[in-house]
Amino acid sequence: MNRYYHDITIALESIMANKLKSVLTGLGIIFGVAAVISMLAIGNGAKQEIIEQIKLVGVNNIIVKPIIKKASDNSEDDDGKKQSNKFSTGLTLADVEAIKTIIPEIEQISPEINYETFAIQNGMKKSVTLLGVHPAYFNLFNMALMNGAYFNEIQNQNGSTVCIIGPNIKTKFFYNQNPVGKSIKCGTVWLTIIGVLNPKANLAQSNDDLGISNSNDQIFIPAKTMLMRFKNRGIVNSKVFTQTERRGRGMMMKSSQEDEGDKNYNQLDKIIIQAKETEYLTSISNIVKSMILRRHSGVEDFEIIIPELLLKQQQRTKDIFNIVLGAIASISLIVGGIGIMNIMLASVMERIKEIGTRLAIGATKKDIVVQFLAESTFLSVGGGFIGVFLGYAFSKMITKFADILTIITPSSVIIAFGISALVGIIFGYMPAKKASDRDPVESLRYE
Repeated sequence: MNRYYHDITIALESIMANKLKSVLTGLGIIFGVAAVISMLAIGNGAKQEIIEQIKLVGVNNIIVKPIIKKASDNSEDDDGKKQSNKFSTGLTLADVEAIKTIIPEIEQISPEINYETFAIQNGMKKSVTLLGVHPAYFNLFNMALMNGAYFNEIQNQNGSTVCIIGPNIKTKFFYNQNPVGKSIKCGTVWLTIIGVLNPKANLAQSNDDLGISNSNDQIFIPAKTMLMRFKNRGIVNSKVFTQTERRGRGMMMKSSQEDEGDKNYNQLDKIIIQAKETEYLTSISNIVKSMILRRHSGVEDFEIIIPELLLKQQQRTKDIFNIVLGAIASISLIVGGIGIMNIMLASVMERIKEIGTRLAIGATKKDIVVQFLAESTFLSVGGGFIGVFLGYAFSKMITKFADILTIITPSSVIIAFGISALVGIIFGYMPAKKASDRDPVESLRYE
C-alpha cells in the first residue's frame, strides 16, 4: 500500500508542477459535467412543472367546452347537411344532470359559468371575475380554504347570495381583516362571504386549454345563484328568434354584437367531470361525447379535453427532448476524456527518461500504470468537482435570465460526477499501459 501511495504522490506532484496544462486538460471534463448537470436540472424542472399543472387541473378531470361559431360559419355534418339548420340548446345544467345520472364511473361533476363584472366594498370598485359552480368544484381542483366554509348543495339549489373569494380579492378589499361574514357588492347583488381560499401556485398562468384559471383572483358563487341573479344565456326571448330568423334569410345584421361574431347561447362555459380512475378517462369522454351529441340534435357545438392525458403527452415529449439534450451534453464528457488521453500520451513521450529511471531502480510495470492512471483520474475528478459548481451556477443563471425552472437533484450530481471519474479511468488506462510497457534500457537511451 505504501508503494502505491508513493506512485500516487508522484502523480500529484506532476499535476501541481504543470498547473496550466492540468487546467486546460480538464476543461473538457469541467464543461461536460456542467452541461450534464444543467440539462438534467432543466429536465427535472420541466417534470416538476407538469406535476404542478396536473395538480392545478385536478386528477382524472375531463373538461367539456362549447364551440362558439360565427354567424357566417355554416359547417356541414357527416351527412353533408348544414348544421346551422339544426337546433341545439348548447351546454346546459340539464347536460350536467344527465351525465351525472347515467355514467356511474363519474366521481364528481360541476358546471362553470364565467361572468366579468365589478365589485364594490367600502367605496372601492374593481373589476372581478365571478364563477358560478357547484360545491364539488372545489374538490375537482383541490382548492383548500384559508378560513370559513364551502357553500353546500342546499345553498346552490336555493340560489343563495353567498360567495367564496380568492386570496387576492381578500387583499384588495379586506386588507388585514377577516372577510368571512362580511358582504361585497358584485354588479347589483350583495353577496355574503362565507369562505376564503388558500393561495394557490399558478405555474401555468391562466391556461384555458387545460382548464387552468387563476383562482386567486376570482369570486365563486353557486351556479343557480349565477343563473338566477346575474346571467343566464340559456333564456330564449323574442330578440333571439328575430336575430335567428334574419340570419336564416341571409340578412346581414349591422349591430355591434353581429360584428363580434355569433352570440353565445350556451348556458354554461364549461362542464368539469372527474373520473373515478384514470383508465376510465377515454371511455367516459367517448360516452359523454355521444350523450351530448344526441341531446344537441347531432350538432357538435362542443369539444372535450382531457388535461391529464395532454400533460402526460407533454411530459413524454419533454422526456425525449431531455434525453437528447443529456446525450449531447454527455458527448462533451467523451471529448474531454479523449483530451485527457491525448495529453497523457504526450506526457508519456515527454517523460520517457523518468519512466526508464523508475523502472531501472526497481519500479514495476504496475507502479507505472498506477502513477499515470492516478494522474488522469485526478484530472477528471478535479474537473468533475469544478464542473459540479459550474453546473449549479449555470442552472441558476438559466432560471434567472431565461425564466426556466431548474431543479438540481443529488442523483444528477452523482451521475455527472461518476461519469467524469469513469472517463478519467477509461481514457487514462491506455497511456498508463503504454508507459508501463516501455523497455527501461531504451527509455534511458531516449534523447
